[in-house]
Amino acid sequence: MTQLQSYIAGRWIGQQPGQQLKSAIDGSAIATTHAEALDFGEALEHARKVGLPAMMKTDFQQRAAMLKALAKYLGERKEEMYALSFHTGATRTDGWVDIEGGTGTLFAYASMAKELPKAGNLWHEGPQMPLGKTGVYAGTHVLVPRGGVAVHINAFNFPVWGLLEKFAPTFLAGLPCIGKPATATSYLTEKLVRLINESGILPEGALQLVIGGTGDLLDRLQVQDVVTFTGSADTAAKLRTTPNLVRHSIPFNAEADSLNCAILAPDVTPDDEEFDLFVKEIAREMTQKAGQKCTAIRRAIVPADRVDAVAAKLKERLAKTTVGDPRLENVRMGALASKSQQVDVAERVATLRQGAEVVFGGGEGFAPVGEGVGEGSFFQPTLLLARNPQNHAAHDVEAFGPVSTLMPYDALDDALALAARGQGSLAGTLVTKEAATAATAIATLAAMHGRLQILDRVAAPESTGHGSALPYLKHGGPGRAGGGEELGGLRAVKHLMQRAAVQGSPAMLAAVTGEGGGA
Repeated sequence: MTQLQSYIAGRWIGQQPGQQLKSAIDGSAIATTHAEALDFGEALEHARKVGLPAMMKTDFQQRAAMLKALAKYLGERKEEMYALSFHTGATRTDGWVDIEGGTGTLFAYASMAKELPKAGNLWHEGPQMPLGKTGVYAGTHVLVPRGGVAVHINAFNFPVWGLLEKFAPTFLAGLPCIGKPATATSYLTEKLVRLINESGILPEGALQLVIGGTGDLLDRLQVQDVVTFTGSADTAAKLRTTPNLVRHSIPFNAEADSLNCAILAPDVTPDDEEFDLFVKEIAREMTQKAGQKCTAIRRAIVPADRVDAVAAKLKERLAKTTVGDPRLENVRMGALASKSQQVDVAERVATLRQGAEVVFGGGEGFAPVGEGVGEGSFFQPTLLLARNPQNHAAHDVEAFGPVSTLMPYDALDDALALAARGQGSLAGTLVTKEAATAATAIATLAAMHGRLQILDRVAAPESTGHGSALPYLKHGGPGRAGGGEELGGLRAVKHLMQRAAVQGSPAMLAAVTGEGGGA
C-alpha cells in the first residue's frame, strides 16, 4: 500500500497515514493520504518567489518546448499510470482518454505556441486603432503574465487529464500551479506528478501538488492569482463565494457537472443510419468511464412515436455490455471510482425512478465479471424512460454514473424547450439528416450549451464523440455548467493572462509590442 505525499516547496511531505483509499475493483487498499497538515503560506511563497521568477526567465516558445518534452517523457512511461488507472475503475480504453488524452493535450498546446510571440512574454492581441485625426495617437491591447499563482482543483473522474488540461495553458501563460486532485483517485495524480518531478523538465516551483484538503489555501490568495475548479455545481457555488476570492475579485473558473442532452431530430426514422448513430452515442456515453463524465448524456430527447424503438435498441445494446474487472480483455465497462460514489448514484437513481419506467437496469441479476469484484464499486447501466418529461427530476438531478433518461417530445420546439430545462450544459448533440433542422436548432441550443455536435452519417466516421473535450475547442458552459471556459485553443492561454489596453504614439506602441510600423 502506497503512502501518498504532497509536493510542496520543493519537497515531498507525508509520512503519517491518513485516509485509506481503496480499489474500485475489489475494495483492496491501494494507498493512504497523509495526516500531516500543509503550510499553504509556504506553498504560495515558493510559487511566488521560486516558481514565478524561474518561469519569467523563459518565454512562450521555451515553455512550449518544455511541454512537448514533458509529453514525450510521460508517454514513454504511460504504463506506470495505466497500472494504477485500472484501480479507479477505468478500462484500458477509459484510461487512454485520461492518460493519453492528457499527454495529447500537452502536445497540442506545445504545437499551438507557433502562433505566440517568438520571444518575450508580452503578446500583442491587437489590432492597433487610430484614436485621433492625424494618426499620432493610437491604441491597442496586449496580454501579459498575471504575476500570480494558479490553483487548480480537480474532480475524481480524470486524475491525469484533469490536471494536464489545466496545466498546459497555465504554464504557457506564465503562471506557476498548485494542483489539488480529488482524494478518491489522487493516487494516480500523485504518480503523474512524481513522474513530472523526476523528469527535471519543469522549472522548480512551476507545479506543486496537494493531497487532501485545501485548508486555508483560498483564503491566502492575492489579486494576481486565479482559481479553476472542476466538479459538482454545488461545490462550485460554495467555493466561488469564498470571501477572500470575492473581496479581491480573484478570477474563479468553474466547469461543473451538467445535465447534457442528445436530441434525435424529427427527420430521422428507425430505418436511417442516423437512428443507429443516436443509439450508439447514448450507449457509449452511458458506459465510457462508467458514465462518470461531466459531459455524459443524461437526457436523451426523442420523437414520441420513436421513443419505444430507441428504448428497445438501447436495451439490446446495453445488455451486450460486459461489466466487471476493467483489467479483463472482454470487459467493456468498469466500476465507479469509489463505494461512496456507488451509494450516491444509487440514491439519485431512486429519485429519478419516480415518474419513470426502468428500461434497463435496476440491479436485479446484475453480476460483474472477475474475481473478488463483490467488494468493488460496480453499478449496472441504467436506462429510464420518463413519458411525461416536462417536470421530471432528470432536469435537476444528476446520477453521476452509467445512467440516462429517455424523454419523448412532439415537435422540435418541444425538444429544444426540454433541452433548456437543464439550465445550462457543457455539451449537446443533435442527430439529424437535414441541414435546415440543424440551422434552426443550433441557433436556439447554443444559448444554453458550451459545445454542440451535429451528428449525421457524413460526420460519423471522424466524429470524436459527444463527450470528448478537445484542446482546440471550448470546454465549459453557462448556468449549471459553471459559466466558465477552459481549453478552446489559445483562448485558454488568454483567459489566464492579464489584458491591458495601451495608448500612445505608433512608434511607442511598436516598441512595446515589438512590431514595427503600427497596424
